Amino acid sequence: MEEKNWFKEFPGAIMVSSADGTITAMNDACAENYASSGGFDLIGQDAITCHKGPSLEKVKALYASQALNVYTIQKNGKRKFIYQSPYFINGKFAGLIEMSLPIPEEIPHHNRDLK
Repeated sequence: MEEKNWFKEFPGAIMVSSADGTITAMNDACAENYASSGGFDLIGQDAITCHKGPSLEKVKALYASQALNVYTIQKNGKRKFIYQSPYFINGKFAGLIEMSLPIPEEIPHHNRDLK
């Protein structure tokens, strides 16, 4: 397996941005999600100012606090799990990774704490 090819065709959308908010990478699913805004042409653009209204303030706060943000949404009839996480290189904040994963209608839950 080549080092960076694993995420290209991954079925969930993945976007990577630097500490200053510049979009540095995205996979095919992410480019498709943002096709109406430019898709892969968003690489090099500011991920922070791509947001509007309350989400703009939330994203600014994520970069400032370097915090994790996890939630679910429903959009266009599809449910998604959103995971926005800071990443660090040598202990220094390097940016955010956002993953948007489709949630099936039925999903099993396994409690591994039960014996």
